[in-house]
Amino acid sequence: MEIALNLIKAALEQGFAYGVLALGVYITYSILDFPDLSVDGTVPLGATVSAVLIIQGVNPWLSCLFAFLAGAAAGCVTGLLHVKLRIRPLLCGILVMTALLSVNLVLMMKGTGGLSIASLFHAPTIVDEFPAGLIPEKVGGYALRTLAVLLVLAVVCKLLLDGYLKTRSGLLLRATGSNEQFVTMLARNPGVSKILGLAIGNGFAALAGAALAQKNGSADLQMGQGMVVIGLASVIIGTSVFRGVRRMKDTTRVLLGALIYAACLQVALAFGLPTAYLKLLMAALFVLALVSTNLLDGGLRKTAKGGR
Repeated sequence: MEIALNLIKAALEQGFAYGVLALGVYITYSILDFPDLSVDGTVPLGATVSAVLIIQGVNPWLSCLFAFLAGAAAGCVTGLLHVKLRIRPLLCGILVMTALLSVNLVLMMKGTGGLSIASLFHAPTIVDEFPAGLIPEKVGGYALRTLAVLLVLAVVCKLLLDGYLKTRSGLLLRATGSNEQFVTMLARNPGVSKILGLAIGNGFAALAGAALAQKNGSADLQMGQGMVVIGLASVIIGTSVFRGVRRMKDTTRVLLGALIYAACLQVALAFGLPTAYLKLLMAALFVLALVSTNLLDGGLRKTAKGGR
């Protein structure tokens, strides 16, 4: 029983952190229809910025804000490459991701005195600082403070995104992804909406990196590998599995998809899967999500044709 509870706790913690990442990928992938690979660079960017600032004595919550801003800046670069220089979306993400490899390395080396890993085991994190410190460290013998903090972080990000998408700027962002010509007819520049959407999406990705670094107690330059797969899989799983649930917002579906994805990883590890195969499992889950979505879409189209 205790093993099962610890497994659920680990899956929820990982899932809520992935959920913040998935919200960012949802903006670029689902709303803008922009295949943004720069996420693999902005996640470690956020982790590095947050960890280095904490080591330098900055408040952990404030370091998360700076991580978000750093990710947003990287997203702006991706958007400017596409909008101003007319570079294809896929190439824009690859270029920014490649550039961030050097940026992250320089930031890490400068901030840690030449180390490639920033350790936070003896530094304050969002789990320790106010207001998280008001939460009891253990409830019923289980350390649930980290879970509670990550839950609140994911829910706050979801609510903020929901609120933004209801604004005029958010509606223009949706319209840009659906029909750029319509936005142009409204005398609005769709390029501005693209840049803003990429900035917000990568800002969430960097914030997820900061949360993961503080949860794990360290930040390293390799933690961004496969993050775009995690984000995409979470979005696809959530929007597919909970498609038939009425009155459920897409942001809620995405968070639930991240929880399902994290649970699959934790179950596989619990059954003895070597960590060396973890990336392979991540890719396999992504393929499974894509195939199931295609099959579901095909079934819905056949049902619609049969009903005519």
